Amino acid sequence: MCTCITYNNGDFYFGRNLDLDCSFGETVVITPRNFSLPFRHTETLEHHYAMIGMASASPVFPLYAEALNEKGLAMAGLNFPGNAFYRDASGSAGDGPDRLELASFEMIAWFVGKCASVDEAEEYLGRLCIVDTAFAEQMPPAPLHWMLADKDRCLVIEQVREGLKIYENPVGVLTNNPPFDFHLMNLHNYMNLTAKSPGNRFADGVELKPFAQGMGAVGLPGDASSVSRFVRAAFLKWNSVSDRTEEANVSQFFHILDSVAMVRGSVVTEKGTYDITTYSCCANARTGVYYYKTYDDSRIRMADLYDADLEGTELLLL
Repeated sequence: MCTCITYNNGDFYFGRNLDLDCSFGETVVITPRNFSLPFRHTETLEHHYAMIGMASASPVFPLYAEALNEKGLAMAGLNFPGNAFYRDASGSAGDGPDRLELASFEMIAWFVGKCASVDEAEEYLGRLCIVDTAFAEQMPPAPLHWMLADKDRCLVIEQVREGLKIYENPVGVLTNNPPFDFHLMNLHNYMNLTAKSPGNRFADGVELKPFAQGMGAVGLPGDASSVSRFVRAAFLKWNSVSDRTEEANVSQFFHILDSVAMVRGSVVTEKGTYDITTYSCCANARTGVYYYKTYDDSRIRMADLYDADLEGTELLLL
């Protein structure tokens, strides 16, 4: 269970809540331009764009949950169980010699490492096939879908049984199941909501007036389901008002994420464990600064992509 959003208010920001019932060994990781990125079914990227994001602490390959590159392109993977459908490797994408086969754990490193913009990434999506290759024997492929964004465009990438689906995302929000086209259609159910005080549309002959602030959004869902989080995050994002300063924008971004965060005990999994918002993050696409906080430490910390030696050959685990 996760929520990913974009925010454009002078600068462009990209970030997410990662909601899990356990840690995956996450740490902030900078991948410099000359760290060799070996892919299982396509060519190794010996040189690529530098990137920063949260990843598991693997020294051999950056297993990013989300990442931002030095050109301002960002991508995040979110849980998509029951709908994600990966193909077998080696030819499953068709007979074309230029097919691009990537494992789910490779998607972020490849696109964020290779592409400077959504437009550039889109050129590769037409020949993409996501395959069921595991990172390691004890780490089966995670069922995911992805949000890919820059300051100008946002896409959602889903590979389902029917094939690869690419959606324009005008909302700049992604959560989990159902597929993205459902979330877009479902927003129509809430088009009557407003941040303003509502007028009486119930009946002309009945005098009705608001008796409290905020009644224009009566009906805005507040539960933790992915459908409700999508609606709530979208409403708050698109009605958000913030000064055009870094401090104000980052603060506002985290306030939006806080509104869809998991409180320990409020969501009990089928295993009897508790989903929590393990961490929340926000990256400024222009400056390369990555902000984050964790469930047990609400102080916002930062890591700067450009503080690192971007010509290096080793992953930097911060």
